Amino acid sequence: MDGKVGFENLEVWIDARILSREIFKISSRGAFSRDFSLKEQIRRSCISVVSNIAEGYERGGDKEFHQFLSHAKASAGEVRAQLFMCLDLGYISDAEFAELRRKALIISRQLSGFMKYLRQSDHLGSKYKLPK
Repeated sequence: MDGKVGFENLEVWIDARILSREIFKISSRGAFSRDFSLKEQIRRSCISVVSNIAEGYERGGDKEFHQFLSHAKASAGEVRAQLFMCLDLGYISDAEFAELRRKALIISRQLSGFMKYLRQSDHLGSKYKLPK
């Protein structure tokens, strides 16, 4: 990274991006690649996690950021639910399921922690800073 502050440097965003890349990779294989509805749904859910973190950060207000993190967390839950479907349909192995679910759970926990921090913080966000 370039050392600047931005959503691109948030650990949770980086982890969500990695999970998305892995989901896109496995959903391009075999029968999974031909199950257009599940493939597109799990991909959209992954994209939603990454995008909501970025959009909330860019809004510049902690309350808005919290709201977008909540959306991202819900989408991470969708990813976990869809991973069960992928397992049940034989699109992914038990080992792949366990690893992807583990990563999605970590992201959910990171988001929960971030949301808790924002709720407890007195900081309002960058858009409320007075110009110098």
